[in-house]
Amino acid sequence: MTKPSAPLIAIIEDEEHLAHGLIFNLEADGYRTHHEADGDAALAWLLDATAPAAADPPAAVLLDVMLPGRDGFSIVAALRQAGRRTPVLLLTARGRTEDIVAGFAAGADDYLPKPFDLAVLFARLTALLRRVHWQTSAETSAKTIPTPTPICTLAGHIIDLDALEIRTTDQPEPTIHLTVMEAELLRYLLDHPRKIIARKELLENVWHVKEDTDTRAIDNFIVRLRRYLEPDPSRPIHFLTIRGIGYRFIPAPE
Repeated sequence: MTKPSAPLIAIIEDEEHLAHGLIFNLEADGYRTHHEADGDAALAWLLDATAPAAADPPAAVLLDVMLPGRDGFSIVAALRQAGRRTPVLLLTARGRTEDIVAGFAAGADDYLPKPFDLAVLFARLTALLRRVHWQTSAETSAKTIPTPTPICTLAGHIIDLDALEIRTTDQPEPTIHLTVMEAELLRYLLDHPRKIIARKELLENVWHVKEDTDTRAIDNFIVRLRRYLEPDPSRPIHFLTIRGIGYRFIPAPE
């Protein structure tokens, strides 16, 4: 029997048989569930359920891309724009690299192409919930076991990748909350200063997507990092575009 304190998983899926199967298996595994089949209704519920004053927010969202009303991409983008950090696992029949990266660009934390193995879904969901638990513990407790935390400074900002935050004291918005994929891209660039990095290398090593042809969908992420960290995003000095190849991170421009 599902316990009242069990994590609540939101299932946003319009295929009735798939939604019922997810509900049955998740509840059998001890989770609680909430189901929405329409994109507009789902976003309204999510914004209300994940609001700061909400008493019972979902621990994670399983979100179909193709829905009546709003699609999954626009739903997750709206959540992130509203400052909601609830982890989102996209369920999509659109398995092209461009679609996968577009989902990450919108703010999704992970994706799973349809049809999928139930064991893989549970593994992905468990990983998302575990990561959120680690982040919450790090943010609320100063007495955790010491672990190396990747914190650095850039252009007057403090970058804390474990907390998914960029902090600054001279802006109206003192803390910028990163999505998981924004943080992973930033981590990769910070780990490879001054190196010219091809888009394909980023796709394979950050998003773990194998693709024979190049894609420019990743450009949206670079635009975001520039907006967060560049003194003048229209004239970048840290996150440079190398025409026809990819990007180069310069930590300390001369």
